[in-house]
Amino acid sequence: MTPLRANNNMVTIAERLNNAYDRITKAEQNNQISDPVQLLAVSKTKPIELIQQAYDAGQRLFGESYVQEAVDKVIHFKHYRDIDWHFIGPIQSNKSRHIAEHFSWVQSVDRVKIARRLSEQRPTNLKPLNILIQVNISGDEKKSGCMLGELSELAEFIESSKQLTLRGLMTITAQTDDETLQLQYFQQMKDCFDKLKTQYPNIDTLSMGMSGDLEPAIAAGANMVRIGTDIFGKRQ
Repeated sequence: MTPLRANNNMVTIAERLNNAYDRITKAEQNNQISDPVQLLAVSKTKPIELIQQAYDAGQRLFGESYVQEAVDKVIHFKHYRDIDWHFIGPIQSNKSRHIAEHFSWVQSVDRVKIARRLSEQRPTNLKPLNILIQVNISGDEKKSGCMLGELSELAEFIESSKQLTLRGLMTITAQTDDETLQLQYFQQMKDCFDKLKTQYPNIDTLSMGMSGDLEPAIAAGANMVRIGTDIFGKRQ
């Protein structure tokens, strides 16, 4: 089968993945980072064929934002036991059960109500759901995420929930081309992460940085970046 192209670009998915990993490696080297930064391939709105090509090229972490579309993909790839599916979009209460039943990670928990529903709805035959708390570090009203003043209570609730495991933090910062400002937000997140890590032993993941700002995110201490456009192309 001829490989599909992302957005009719003449670059294959495998080549785009390699380019993304090259950017990450360069950022690691520039900041003398020894522990590898993980790449979450954001596959929302993208067809199964492109995800298959990314998988064939070695990618194993995928991020989805739209529940029904995501569940269909998880079911399609259910025999691929080595895929880690991360839900990264806003969570509606009436959709939380599907997320609890089909994902291994949720990066967008921003309030106790949603954490409680995910814990109650997580099947007991599955491992506890790995949770990242989404923080609105820039205070942008257009962005989801809890405020810093709400972080402690939410973390404590998740840590006490039997079917959830608190693994770290995630953020989507305000859109800006000012790398100094980007770095400032990311460094604030790293400070929050380090503080939380002293309280909760399972915390190990700081997810921040996307196609447009992964370099300052890695410089600040991100150990997971979420890349969609640079792998799968722009949304149609």
